[in-house]
Amino acid sequence: MNVRRRLIPTAAVTAVTALSLGTLSACSTDSAAAGNTDKFDVVASFYPLQFLAQQIGGDHVNVTSLTKPGQEPHDLEISAQQTAQLQESDAVLYLKNLQPAVDDAVGQSGIGTKIDAASLTTLEKHGNEVGGHAAEHDDHADEELAGLDPHVWLDPVRYAQVAEGVGKAFEKADPDHAADYKKNTAALVKKLGALDTRFKDGLTNTKTKVFITTHAAFGYLAERYGLTEEAISGLDPESEPSANRVRNLEKMAKADGVSTVFYETLVSDKTAKTIAADAGLKTDVLDPIEGITSKSAGDDYFQVMDSNLKALKTALGAQ
Repeated sequence: MNVRRRLIPTAAVTAVTALSLGTLSACSTDSAAAGNTDKFDVVASFYPLQFLAQQIGGDHVNVTSLTKPGQEPHDLEISAQQTAQLQESDAVLYLKNLQPAVDDAVGQSGIGTKIDAASLTTLEKHGNEVGGHAAEHDDHADEELAGLDPHVWLDPVRYAQVAEGVGKAFEKADPDHAADYKKNTAALVKKLGALDTRFKDGLTNTKTKVFITTHAAFGYLAERYGLTEEAISGLDPESEPSANRVRNLEKMAKADGVSTVFYETLVSDKTAKTIAADAGLKTDVLDPIEGITSKSAGDDYFQVMDSNLKALKTALGAQ
């Protein structure tokens, strides 16, 4: 990898996932409508995959999410009712090794079309901070996937690769609407390409390439655009970095011209503000987009990603 990454190991990374009903139009989030509708019924494991299914499926799909408003995607537990409803759906879209309970439910289900987003692009190891959450929950986590960073949706290029794979899977599973799925996928991939261009152009000339965040979710984004992510700590909003880590961050911030410590909308900003105060830095939001809520800086993936780009440009001193 050609990007410096100095990350603090953590058991997991988190954001509370919640879905904005205003963005879902006719697509249902009610698990009671998960299957047996007159549309192509798709169960998505959490928001980034739900968004793909909605964009690609359009009017032909009924999309539901296993991760409900207010739930953390990494620690999701599947109810018996959800497991039963999963069986009634036409397809499931999930990201293997991100949510162990979902992996188990999918593995035990007889659902016809199982789409693993992790198999549709390339995953990399970005440090122990992301490798632990599946292994911690599941002693039988796939050795090949354990330790791999799942946050591919924060890299528009990888997200587009996943979208293409999902589109092909929809075409095969629901051939009557294959032409529309192909058209919708192409339109989505084009939009993701434009997003990639905005990030590339916006982050090419910056005063610094280093950013600090409490959530080690931006490894792929950092690699894609030649940046370095500094992760402070892990899941627990109450956890605080050691005094030694604070000193190291202060030295790093001064040496690399870092101006900002990023935190998430749905996670306590206490740690970020402590670090920022000690180092004389600002704070701002960098959203991992594991869910959309009323606190999000937009109604969907693209709007929040553009907000993230604006925040990064400001923090990094874009020219």
